[in-house]
Amino acid sequence: MQGAPWHTLDLERVVRHLGTTLEGLESREATRRRAAAGPNALPESRRRSVIALFLEQFRDFMILVLLASAAITGLLGEPQDTAAILVIVLLNAIVGTVQQYRAERAVAALRRLSAPVARVVRDGSLVSLDAADIVPGDLVVLEAGGLVPADLRLTESEELQADESALTGESRPVEKQTAPLTKGDLALGDRSNLAFSGSLVTRGRGRGLVVATGQATEIGRIAGLLHGEEEVKTPLQVRLARFGRDLALAVIAICAIVFTAGLLQGQPASLMFMTAVSLAVAAIPEALPAVVTVSLALGAHKLIAQRALVRNLPAVETLGSVTYICSDKTGTLTENRMSAERFLAAGREERSLPTADAASRPWAELGQAMALNNDVAEVDGRAAGDPTEVAFYAAAAAAGFDKAALEGRRPRLFAIPFDSRRKAMTTVHAADGEVVAYVKGAPEVLLPLCVDRLGETSREPLDADGVLADAKRLAAEGYRVMAFARRGFPGGHDPPPGDAVERELTLLGLVALIDPPRQGAAEAVAACRDAGITPVMITGDHPDTAEAIARRLGILEGAGRLLAGPELERLSDEAFAARAGAVRVYARVSPRQKLRIVKALQARGEFVAMTGDGVNDAPALKRAGIGVAMG
Repeated sequence: MQGAPWHTLDLERVVRHLGTTLEGLESREATRRRAAAGPNALPESRRRSVIALFLEQFRDFMILVLLASAAITGLLGEPQDTAAILVIVLLNAIVGTVQQYRAERAVAALRRLSAPVARVVRDGSLVSLDAADIVPGDLVVLEAGGLVPADLRLTESEELQADESALTGESRPVEKQTAPLTKGDLALGDRSNLAFSGSLVTRGRGRGLVVATGQATEIGRIAGLLHGEEEVKTPLQVRLARFGRDLALAVIAICAIVFTAGLLQGQPASLMFMTAVSLAVAAIPEALPAVVTVSLALGAHKLIAQRALVRNLPAVETLGSVTYICSDKTGTLTENRMSAERFLAAGREERSLPTADAASRPWAELGQAMALNNDVAEVDGRAAGDPTEVAFYAAAAAAGFDKAALEGRRPRLFAIPFDSRRKAMTTVHAADGEVVAYVKGAPEVLLPLCVDRLGETSREPLDADGVLADAKRLAAEGYRVMAFARRGFPGGHDPPPGDAVERELTLLGLVALIDPPRQGAAEAVAACRDAGITPVMITGDHPDTAEAIARRLGILEGAGRLLAGPELERLSDEAFAARAGAVRVYARVSPRQKLRIVKALQARGEFVAMTGDGVNDAPALKRAGIGVAMG
């Protein structure tokens, strides 16, 4: 849009700019806008036919030289040699065509499987549409578990949270609200009144007006940046092209010398010409392209066994030429799920929650609070719900605090759900002749509501400053820290109404969560280093979190440095190129800055590979359990 960014506008101005209403569009107007704006989809490259793929195999310089050799041997009356060369060339083309055709069919099928459906208000009624039919001004309804189909300015938010890790690198869900924001240059992850295309709703409900579709969305802009980049040839392609040119020039020079020398000796010109041509044909290594293609095909077959999809055969060779690997963090180096790893209670810190049968009272109460204070449900044998709550639920279950069994003894009476004002959630349970309220929330919010803490034997004075210092220490190590507390009421006495129950609390402890490194990631980093490859982490996540994970994996150590996106933005290309060799972690970076990082490393003569979420195909492939190696 022209003028102020969408996140700075109040809803009245948003409605006016879009020419819509808070009740959605009429079908007639939506049809008109669909014709004007086009489909809500990222532009796809035109699918190539089998014939086009086959003809593309003949673009290589060495193949052209072989075809010229076949033509010459045919003119010289050597049909056997001509046939042999043509067979080699055809086999080479067939192998390359089959590989690329299969890969492109797989990509197209996965695109169709991942086509999202959106719920939209049209003519005052809620209807389901293909996401491609959404237009600017549409009113979209969001619910937990659904994908955001376009960029939205939110008009309603009921405990709405969204996972934007594919776009921002943030592993934790982002809380959404509807009020306008004052700063116009906020990072994407901080634009809390917008929902971005491709993000996943993890909790709550909401509605939003479509402000951008297709290539105008934030993820569409990233796609535009990538489509605008020139195709880079692999080192093998460069070397083969150089070899072909050098060989052709050398053969021509030698043939010219032989031809000239024969003429000087008085030999017939026709004989010397035929001799020079025969020498040129003999010097051409006919089997070289076939050997290269078969070798690459075998490499692609090995990658397929590792669930990788290779679209172009030369991409296989790039893996052997890489000097830098720039990797995303969330979902690539880490598991893209929150996990509870540090526990503090009764003045003691543990790496794992003590088991239910061996836990003292404060630890037992903390385990029960973690198990009961959530809305996690078992679906097909798996825990489903908010990622943070799933982490608490899983840690409690691993220690023997089974939610179903506990709820049988302590049934929930009611709950006060989390909201952005209180930043806390409370569940109230009937338990052993009393009523117990379990409360969880941010330490800085919950500690002022606590009057004491639960010690090993009884309640004891609370050192709020000390607990807050522990929380800040863990946060500095990259953890997300949550506090748990309780309040008991005598049986027969109703708890106070509303959130007044969240007063005069007894602190149970702190729990620290993090998106843990993926199994085998540290070993992979070490293997890269042993092979002379430098691993670099590039993420949109918070610098403290990025540094914590990078140190665990061995990416950041010794003289390695971390550079944040805002600092990178202030550096000139020359200043950044001088520093790029020493930086091992980039945090809070935008997609545009990722391309700048890669170009700076290439300018230093490095061969760079990138791994992580792609823009178009990779999310669908990832959901299908397939890794991505695109060429």
